[in-house]
Amino acid sequence: MTDAQGQHRKDSPVGGRARDGRPTVLFLCVHNAGRSQMALGFFHHLAQDRAVARSGGSEPADEVSPSAVAAMAERGIDISREFPKPWTEEIVRAADVVVTMGCGDACPVFPGKRYLDWTLDDPAGKSVADVRPVRDEIERRVRSLLAELDVPVRG
Repeated sequence: MTDAQGQHRKDSPVGGRARDGRPTVLFLCVHNAGRSQMALGFFHHLAQDRAVARSGGSEPADEVSPSAVAAMAERGIDISREFPKPWTEEIVRAADVVVTMGCGDACPVFPGKRYLDWTLDDPAGKSVADVRPVRDEIERRVRSLLAELDVPVRG
């Protein structure tokens, strides 16, 4: 990946790992508005700069789910500045681990990649109370993934 000046960024994944050897994870769902955004939020919060993560969707929504934003804020994680974005072939190829969340056949599959399929309820249109169990399960799975990747987590 390059920055606005066309220079490779330090965290740009090359061959599945960031240039500095940090593991790279991609969280994918259909709309990139709930599950994948919460997973990305937990990943960044817990791993800080010890690993790289991105998220994307096959059919990005217009905005991140307000209930997902509110549920994450309850945990002290601000995802309000995030926005749904499409995945690209380059980003998928650059990941060590691709975590899919309900995108079925719309999610890309590339040989040699490690895939995890996390079956989770879609928080779209749900209340914050209904999103909390999904949020908590995502946190548990992100923590487990970071442990598998030998990435120390924040406190």
